[in-house]
Amino acid sequence: MSDDNCCSGSGGVLLAFIAGGLVGAGLALLYTPVSGREARERIGGLAGDLKKKSEEWSGDVKQKVEKFIDEERSVIKSAYDAGRDAMAREKARFENPTPE
Repeated sequence: MSDDNCCSGSGGVLLAFIAGGLVGAGLALLYTPVSGREARERIGGLAGDLKKKSEEWSGDVKQKVEKFIDEERSVIKSAYDAGRDAMAREKARFENPTPE
């Protein structure tokens, strides 16, 4: 069987799409009939724009991950507290059995 987990999900598809777009843009810049200086300026501008977008994207991802962790932490804490309370009740029940 093949391993289909490589590019499954929207994250892998998005990453492949972005990588393909960057390769295509780079090739288009290299093969356009412009001077070397102008091509370097275009590539530099493209690199600057890409850097800004990646910083914005990484900031958004960081905020989403932090929010997810905080939400999951509260769920885990409430489950832990509920388990601890249930254990204390059961322990008390076995230590002080009621006569029948």
